[in-house]
Amino acid sequence: MEMIIMAGGVGVSPVVFQLTVFVLAIFVGYYVVWSVTPALHTPLMAVTNAISSVIIVGALVAVSSAAASSSGGGGINLPSGFGFVATLLCAVNIFGGFLVTQRMLAMYKKKG
Repeated sequence: MEMIIMAGGVGVSPVVFQLTVFVLAIFVGYYVVWSVTPALHTPLMAVTNAISSVIIVGALVAVSSAAASSSGGGGINLPSGFGFVATLLCAVNIFGGFLVTQRMLAMYKKKG
């Protein structure tokens, strides 16, 4: 069952609608990130780490549910593969973000 969104009497495909939302999110994200003052980069990195922490939970759920529902005795299938890649990328983002945050906070410590 496919839902068609009506815009002025003309049906818009859900794929086109979702692609439009995705492109708008890219533009909004770009302008939000590049307009941040340098003093706010450390809190922004901390929020990014928190978002990645939520994403990694979803990726782990995708891996576990895909592995549990596979009918071939626990083999690797497409959803579990994507979940594994998402888990790996989120882990790199989280640990890299913590390292960058630690280095930035070390700049504000008194020497000596």
